[in-house]
Amino acid sequence: MIQDVDRLLEEMVRRDALNGSAVELVFDAPTKDWVSRRSGPAVDLYLYDIREDLERRVPAWEDVKDEAGERTTDRRLPPRRYRLAYLVTAWTQRPEDEHRLLSALLACFIRNSMLKPGELIGDLAESDLPLYIDVAQPPTQDRSLADVWSALGGELKPSLDVIVTAPMVVARSAPFGPPVLLGPTVGIVSTGGAAEMVAARNRGDQAEPPLEPLPEEVVPAGAESQAGSGVKLRVRGLRTR
Repeated sequence: MIQDVDRLLEEMVRRDALNGSAVELVFDAPTKDWVSRRSGPAVDLYLYDIREDLERRVPAWEDVKDEAGERTTDRRLPPRRYRLAYLVTAWTQRPEDEHRLLSALLACFIRNSMLKPGELIGDLAESDLPLYIDVAQPPTQDRSLADVWSALGGELKPSLDVIVTAPMVVARSAPFGPPVLLGPTVGIVSTGGAAEMVAARNRGDQAEPPLEPLPEEVVPAGAESQAGSGVKLRVRGLRTR
């Protein structure tokens, strides 16, 4: 998924911001060593943070329907969404050229704030979910660009904080049995009749076997009003097709 986001950003920046110019596009960390070795103008898209978007997480499993869309054939985990944070910088010999590049990059990301599933590539297109791009938003308390620059060992310079919220398909599913078509049936049978009922059901007989009368000694005289006296209650199991 991450490599597909990189490819998508590269195609977008080259098409809508660089406009076929000779500016190099890289994904390197802008450290002091990299800056000292750089030659020529460049745009750097440095991925510095990856976190799940918990607000968009769906905790329940999703039902997968058949071709007719009537029966559930499988259950699977829904796609997760992750926030990929990029530090976008422009590197030239003059600050004016860097500002011009940053302006073009800002307009590029604003125009492509949401990409529909048909515009995505690779694994991103499998989830059938859009991709969101937020640029130059207020920093959060747990993430500061000044801290990022300090960790890189470089000097603070104008940059764009680009957050890409991308879906990721989780390849995990759970088996799902056939639907229940008939409800339970209740009958009062003797112990001897239970075997015939099971045998008839295994044969696939449509009609239920007759209920056998209870032996006289099972129900004591004068105890007919007592529920369950010598009577066994059998609940037939659910029948599926």
